[in-house]
Amino acid sequence: MIKWLGAVIGFSFRGLSGAILGFFAGSIIDNFFGPSKSSARSVFEDYTRPNVTAEDFELNLLSLCSIVIKADGQVSQSEMDYVRQYFVSTYGKDKANAIFRRFNEINKKGQISPQKVSAFLAQRTRYEVRLQLLHFLFGIAQSDGSISNPEIEKIREIAGYLRVSLNEFESIKAMFVKSANNSYKILDIPKTATDAEVKKAYRNMAKKYHPDRVNTKDEAIKKGAEEKFKQVQEAYETIQKERGLN
Repeated sequence: MIKWLGAVIGFSFRGLSGAILGFFAGSIIDNFFGPSKSSARSVFEDYTRPNVTAEDFELNLLSLCSIVIKADGQVSQSEMDYVRQYFVSTYGKDKANAIFRRFNEINKKGQISPQKVSAFLAQRTRYEVRLQLLHFLFGIAQSDGSISNPEIEKIREIAGYLRVSLNEFESIKAMFVKSANNSYKILDIPKTATDAEVKKAYRNMAKKYHPDRVNTKDEAIKKGAEEKFKQVQEAYETIQKERGLN
């Protein structure tokens, strides 16, 4: 109840604005000194990121899978198998079969709105989880051996609706679509960056993409975070060798 005490104290000094600041400051203290530190969450997450249920997350994730699979005008068996393998490894065979039946129903339906699905997830998941969702969607697109331009553009569209920046999208894309200066693209810096800028970019990326920041029970999303974190490290090591950095 520290947040309410903070609101009262803040109001006595600064009026309404002080009450608001006091409430949020008290909420943060409540989170850290409540029943368990491990369950502490940002006050902004509490009020602007309501938790999404497992069923809703699965349904909307399946919808995004369907959108990407259909992006190039054909449904690839390898892409379908990629999605099936994900759900089997995450939920077990029996539950995965039930989920996949829902997936088939979604896949047979008419046009699914990527804007509505992505907006739903954007409001209910952490930014780090949304980055991993894009990583997973690129994995689906790549599962048939290549990523087509329509698939890239569809994932780019979804990234926008998920409120993921264009730079972040390009960084993740570089992990799947190889091109010149790929390591620099992964770290989201130009090749002309100074050694100090390279090191700073690596520290920021390593912190942002560390698996511990992906607060989810979804094992596949966690695995995606680990893979992306590894690619960030490899990109930095490549630049280190090129420049002779310590």
